[in-house]
Amino acid sequence: MSITLAFILAQAAVAPAGDQPVPSPSGVPADPASQAPDGQNGEPADEIGRLGPAQQAGGDIVVTARRRAETVQDVPIAMSVIGGTALAETGAYNVNRLTQLQPSLQFYSTNPRNSAANVRGLGAPFGLTNDGIEQGVGIYVDQVYYSRIASATFDFTDTERIEILRGPQGTLYGKNTTAGAINITTRKPSFETEARAEVTGGNYEFFQGKFSLSGPLVDDVVAARVSGSLTTRRGTIYNTLQREWQNSQDNISLRGQMLFQAAPNLDVTLYADYNRQNPNCCVQYYARVGATQRPLSRQYAALAAAFGYAPPSTDPFDRRTDVDTDLQAKQELGGASALANWNLGAGTLTSVTAWRFWHWNPSNDRDFIGLPITTVSANPSQQSQFTQELRFASDTKGAVDYTVGAFYFYQTVDTQGLQVQGPAASRFLLNPGNPPFGPNGCATATAAACNPAVLNGLTSRNEIGFKNTSAALFGKLTWRPTEKLEIAPGIRINYDKKEGDYVATVTDGSGSTTLTNDQRGVLAPQSYSPEFDNWNISGDITVAYEFAPDINYYATYAHSYKSGGINLSGLPLDGANNPILAVQSIDPETVNHFELGLKTQFWDRRATVNIAAFWTEIDDYQATVNNQQVGVLRGYLANAGKVRTRGVEVDSAFRPVENLNLYVNGAYTDAKYVRFVDAPCPPELSGGTTAAAGQAASAPGTPGGISPQSCDISGQVLPGVSKWAFSYGAEYGIPTEIGGVSGQVYIGYDGSYRSRFSSNPSPSRYTWVNGYALSNFRLGFKNDDGLNVFAWLRNAFDEDYFELLATQSGSTGLIVGQPGDPRTYGITLSARF
Repeated sequence: MSITLAFILAQAAVAPAGDQPVPSPSGVPADPASQAPDGQNGEPADEIGRLGPAQQAGGDIVVTARRRAETVQDVPIAMSVIGGTALAETGAYNVNRLTQLQPSLQFYSTNPRNSAANVRGLGAPFGLTNDGIEQGVGIYVDQVYYSRIASATFDFTDTERIEILRGPQGTLYGKNTTAGAINITTRKPSFETEARAEVTGGNYEFFQGKFSLSGPLVDDVVAARVSGSLTTRRGTIYNTLQREWQNSQDNISLRGQMLFQAAPNLDVTLYADYNRQNPNCCVQYYARVGATQRPLSRQYAALAAAFGYAPPSTDPFDRRTDVDTDLQAKQELGGASALANWNLGAGTLTSVTAWRFWHWNPSNDRDFIGLPITTVSANPSQQSQFTQELRFASDTKGAVDYTVGAFYFYQTVDTQGLQVQGPAASRFLLNPGNPPFGPNGCATATAAACNPAVLNGLTSRNEIGFKNTSAALFGKLTWRPTEKLEIAPGIRINYDKKEGDYVATVTDGSGSTTLTNDQRGVLAPQSYSPEFDNWNISGDITVAYEFAPDINYYATYAHSYKSGGINLSGLPLDGANNPILAVQSIDPETVNHFELGLKTQFWDRRATVNIAAFWTEIDDYQATVNNQQVGVLRGYLANAGKVRTRGVEVDSAFRPVENLNLYVNGAYTDAKYVRFVDAPCPPELSGGTTAAAGQAASAPGTPGGISPQSCDISGQVLPGVSKWAFSYGAEYGIPTEIGGVSGQVYIGYDGSYRSRFSSNPSPSRYTWVNGYALSNFRLGFKNDDGLNVFAWLRNAFDEDYFELLATQSGSTGLIVGQPGDPRTYGITLSARF
């Protein structure tokens, strides 16, 4: 098993007896010693990641990845764990920042809605989000499934620990997850009064404040907890046209809990939370230009010259843009849930009931430059979900234990899309006619491309509705024929139904619905009602063997499914500019996953080295395919044949001397399309009327004289996946006393490296993101009473790197980028009372 340790085992202190109870399978407090092997005390989850005076690398961290309390080294699942203190010290306050600590985790986001969390290169199609499919990486907060990936962009609030599970998890978790799960556990209400506060200030006007307060309302019966966080930061990109900083941060989160200890064997916890983001975000802008198959007069350089246009800088790391549409990425996320645990003696019955909502109100500039090509691009959306999970987990003391459960999920989504073309759209998106071209780049002065009125004001209003129902029965059995051998089969029976409605009404600049062929080729009226429903059975089996008390081996095979879906972002058009209804739904993915793992502790448990090797194949892989209409900015979904990802993960933590902790984690991931014969072509093969021999095939049907192409990219790499990724670091503490307060002064370093990766669904020489290394430092003072003050420096060497690259619509050759954060620095003060 691979356990990425970044600040977990490297900083785990063995808790003294009676320090704090760890969670039992039911959530009812249990004796820590009864949960840990060899009579050792399990480490309190709240203390994961703290640097204490005791031995570091040998701590037993208790997790609930299998919905029961177990030490992390005994769980035969590839997983990572990071505690709340480590999150604060490393600055990993959302999922995106976790990627610097977790080599196998990828997270990409152009705005909260268009985000993707992948594990080992799998989980979600790379590109714009389509509501009609599901994430392969599930996000759970206090056992509640969050269906919207946008939740991953919010700050972690009052977090006890985060467990990142790799590989299929459908036989243990409510919602089926074929690539992995991010399991977030917040701090629970306490029957002892406590308060926590954290304040951070830094450059770019960065401010972050967090608080939590917990205590009894009725002694030993009712306890409550309230917490919140606020994060603000000035943008890092300056808009020279609008004269403002963009890509800012503006986050607020509030959370409340109430615990009822109704009986010694029964507890009920009520949760409520509200989260709001309203940043001036999100911009991508000029990165480079590449040649396409369009005539030179129809490529970016000539088009920009025709308008006398030049970007404010051709060096993207000058961090200057001139996009001319106001940006907005406002979202609200919240809900309420009830978690009940009833210990029946033979096991614990758990009920998780939840309702959640997500409201999204965006504004984007989808032409990425300061010309009025697309003047409005927005898809406001309102989503609500209801989930109910019932689960029974047997007592873990016998030779056999099991977990069985049922899960129900219902979701509705309503979206009101709006796209408006501006006066520059005709020139960028339409064919100028037949050569020879005149001095203005058009065959005649009246050609549609040279007439701004043809597309100016062209408007598409989209009404999109979606209903998603899912139900499942699942179970996991663990049989121990001997004390050292564990055999654990699992099964899941799943039903999914999706129903959608898509209506696009298109009008020209005068408000008329009578459109020319040129206009319909850019924004086409569409109306269709896709449906999908399917039953499937999936399962897995794990065999684990304990060679010695600190040497464990496991082997896993999983056969799972990712539900099929429906296209809710518009369909591609046929030769008559009508939607191709045959592609309104897509088939489920079929996953076959193999994994071998070895986890070890040695050197008097001052060293931990874990290794995992995996091989995963997916048939009917769900991919985002570019709509071949020149002006449509969103892609559609298709099944892309077969993909395969394989690799090795090595994670290690060491404590060679007192107060020194080291960790090194690495992942080698080889992720490729095994078969994808009709993929969208990369930019250099796009926009022509004929295909590159042996690589692309033309198909009729695109207006404006530009034929769509498809390319065979079998054997090419999957997007967004670095072949090599590492995280590494150290922390050294010196016991000292400052102002009569005993503790330790410490210095810490965290580094990460990712090799280059493709940032386009079809690999292109223009969209490779170069590899980069980041270095973060901190220097501070902390003690066991909860005081921690430290200065931090992130991206210390001001590395210039892109988080992703993308192409401008219309095969112009413009490549736009989203740069990572520059060097940042600041001071954090936290205290526990």
